[in-house]
Amino acid sequence: MTSPTLPPYFNLDPEQAAAKLPDPIQTTRFAKAAAMCSKGREDLARRGYAPDGEKRLRKFSTWEITRYLIPVAPQHLRRVLKNHPDLPQGEGEGGSKWFTLEEVLALRQHFASEGISTKEYLPYRPKGVPAKVTAVANFKGGVGKTSTAAHLAMSAALDGYKVLVIDLDSQGSMTSILGGTVEDEWSTIFPLIAKDYAKSVVAENAVRAAAGEPELPLDETLNEALRVSSRNVIQKTHWSNIDLIGAQLNLYWAEFQIPVWRMGLRSWPLWDALSNFLEQEGILDDYDIVFLDTPPALGYLTINALAAADILLVPLGASFLEFDSTGRFFDMLYSTFASIEEGENMAQRAAGLPEIKFEWDVVRALITRFDASQQTDMANVIQAYFGDFMNAYRQDVTALVGQAGEQVNGIYEADYRDFNRDTYVRGRETFDRTYAEFKELLIGSWWRDTQMEEAE
Repeated sequence: MTSPTLPPYFNLDPEQAAAKLPDPIQTTRFAKAAAMCSKGREDLARRGYAPDGEKRLRKFSTWEITRYLIPVAPQHLRRVLKNHPDLPQGEGEGGSKWFTLEEVLALRQHFASEGISTKEYLPYRPKGVPAKVTAVANFKGGVGKTSTAAHLAMSAALDGYKVLVIDLDSQGSMTSILGGTVEDEWSTIFPLIAKDYAKSVVAENAVRAAAGEPELPLDETLNEALRVSSRNVIQKTHWSNIDLIGAQLNLYWAEFQIPVWRMGLRSWPLWDALSNFLEQEGILDDYDIVFLDTPPALGYLTINALAAADILLVPLGASFLEFDSTGRFFDMLYSTFASIEEGENMAQRAAGLPEIKFEWDVVRALITRFDASQQTDMANVIQAYFGDFMNAYRQDVTALVGQAGEQVNGIYEADYRDFNRDTYVRGRETFDRTYAEFKELLIGSWWRDTQMEEAE
């Protein structure tokens, strides 16, 4: 009888182990690793690009349009195109034609004006109310924040909404997915936050000047920020109705600079910087939905995102560790925002001013990467504890995401001809159902807003 083989961690020889070690690592080696990763990141990211280096959105077939985008039968679409030669006719011969997203949006508008009134050719969007801001956040990494935010943004764009995506994560993954180009922090959200602080300093200095007190300094950065408009940092993407404020590594310095500014002017409400530029620069009038992709930490950028959000989505996997981490995330949300309310309201009451109160239309935790064969019990436990904080639908894990991700694309950018048709349909359904539940929250929030306005 042979003895069992020992595990590989027994009987290791220290001398042989030492011989395999490299020379001690110095800091310059990190620079080399970073440079190689940067080159590799660029090379890999460009897998989803056209040969000329530009990222372009693929075209959509008659089958896709009539199944997923516009509620018309294929035969009726063909008749409409034949009878209206001024409409986009698409490319291709015979029954299957291919259309750009811009052409799909034009067809939507035509059917909305000429089609059956009971059909939803354009998504619900009440007039006179601002865009809804949706933050996707959790301070645990790897839970699917960026993937969820990206696919919701693409779903909304295909549905006919005009979308702005703001990448607040200095890793810039969302920026890569949307093909953004960000040279430095001045092409990120940073100058807009700096601008908000600078405007507070200017207002404070006006008060100080009237009282004969010394003014606070405005350095070169703050003076430059005062000249920045949100239009300077918003860039177009290869999606005709998705715009982007991108991110890159230098954005992380905002986490160090924001508390320094706050110490210089304690009256500056740092958590409102993002909300202020969205409201004051007309962003909420120019778009239907603003998606905020946050870093995996409850830092100052995330606090800004959470304070600006109307809808908060918290992705997590169906595991104990992610459930535990998400519970701590909610605990920190409470501690952070309750502390802000308590501290600010003491001053508000003393000044006879109304108290501040943070409020969200809806908060939902969303289970991602769900494997029903192994995680149903844990998902049920999470559902029981989170209750009405949970989305009903659990976003299934699907091979389609991984295959599309290899090309740095979302699944809606993937050409279904590259997959088995059934695989594509099942994979797409995973995100369609996630979007359907989000859209229900979105339109419900808008409708409630309009009812409240009418009641007033």
